[in-house]
Formats: sequence, structure tokens, C-alpha cells
Amino acid sequence: MTYREAYDEGRKRIVSDEADIECAILLEFVMGTKRQDLFAHPDMELTKEEEDKFFSLIERRNSGEPVQYITGKTYLYGLKFICEPSVLIPRFDTEVLIEEIIKKAPKDAKMLDLCTGSGCIALCVKHEREDLTVVASDISKAALETAEKNRKNLSLDVTFIESDMFENINGRFDLIASNPPYIPREVIEGLDVKVRKFEPYNALCGGEDGLDYYRIIADKAKGYMNANALLMMETGFDEGESVSTLLRENGYENIRVIKDLNGLDRVVTAVLKG
Repeated sequence: MTYREAYDEGRKRIVSDEADIECAILLEFVMGTKRQDLFAHPDMELTKEEEDKFFSLIERRNSGEPVQYITGKTYLYGLKFICEPSVLIPRFDTEVLIEEIIKKAPKDAKMLDLCTGSGCIALCVKHEREDLTVVASDISKAALETAEKNRKNLSLDVTFIESDMFENINGRFDLIASNPPYIPREVIEGLDVKVRKFEPYNALCGGEDGLDYYRIIADKAKGYMNANALLMMETGFDEGESVSTLLRENGYENIRVIKDLNGLDRVVTAVLKG
């Protein structure tokens, strides 16, 4: 079977709204090739072993398993990340938060990234802003192992700490950022199978109304922030107003809701005066 024949057959078999791109990714993964090889060398032959592996991966994808977990990698803000089932799959929506941090963080600031997961926010920020001192935390040992692999692969100076929110955090910061679990519990059962079945539940569920972690951060972050420090958090598509209210009730000022390219709530920022 040639490269082109395998791709065409894979597209027929794969059950996905993104059949073209996901089929190409899986074929590249099996073959160790790049996207342009499909067009430059469509007559390249697969071995029987490569052919069998490719179609076995198609079956894994058809079971709902995300391509990112199958291949063990994904990309965000131009960087390649190891992506394992211990962490939430980084999503392009998070680039709105990353971009805001990169633009607004004061020079030589000390930053804390709560609920870091794969470490993608902390590492993308550090890659673009070498002047920042970046500390990142997560409650999950397995997630931190993935984050540490990403740190080593990217050769970036970020410190990862195992901590249940602020439990093991010391010192004060000029900027606290987080992409916490924010999906309401009852909504999770209705999510796509590749999210509901394969991504870590604890990285998705934000309690009954999705706001549990925002309540903790709004209340506790004040004890870890310098005067005029920034707080920046990713939110669900309809949670901007609710999160803003929590921050206002806790004494934060200059509260802003930033929309994504689809016009949906994506990031809330605030300042702790004093």
C-alpha cells in the first residue's frame, strides 16, 4: 500500500469531524515523515508492519481516544509539548491567556501558574519572556512529571511544585495566572467522548457551577500577591461575568473580560491594589 492509498483508506475509516488532518497526523506518526511527504512522495510504500500499525491507530481514534494522546504530542504557541493522559490536552483557546500574560507582565516579575497541568502556560510564557521568574504548581504528581518532561525538552527555567492550590506555595508574586478546572459537574456527561472518557476528570470539573476554583483563587491569592499584582485566569465561554463578580467581591479592581476570536468569554484579568 502506498502513502497516498493508506491516507485515502484511513480517511474512509476514521470517524472524526477532522478526518483529513487527524488521518495525516497518524500516518506521519507511524511513518516518521512530515506533512509535505504525502504530496511530494505519494507513491512511497508502507511496510506491512507500518500499514497494520496505522490502521490500529485509526481504530484507537474511533474509540474516542484523542490523537494527542495516541501520538503523545501536541503544539501550543509554536512549541511542541508531550501530551499524556495525566494532563488536559492544551487547547488553542489558552493562547489568549498566554498572549495577555506576555504583554502585561511587568519586567522581571515573579509569576505563579496554578493548576499548571502539562506546564504549557508557564513554559510558553517563559519562552517568550526570559526576564520573568516562573513558578508553577499542580496537585497531580503525574501531571507534574509530564510538565517536567516538557521543561527539559524545551530547556526552560521553570520551577514546578506539587501543591493543592496554595498549600505549598511560599512568597509573593507580581502575577498569578491559572487555567483551573471550570466545567460544571452536570455538563461533563454531555461532553464529546474524547474529552469525557479520556481526559482527566479532576482537570475538567469545577464543581456544581464550575466556579469552585475561582472562589479559592479569589479568596486565597490575595495573601500571595504583591501590591498592584495582576491576576489572570482562563474561564469558560459564559463565565466571565460570574468570575468578575467573585473578584469584585474580594476587593480586586480594574477587572476586565477578554473575548476569544469567536467572541466568547475566555480570560478575566484583575489588579490587587494596595
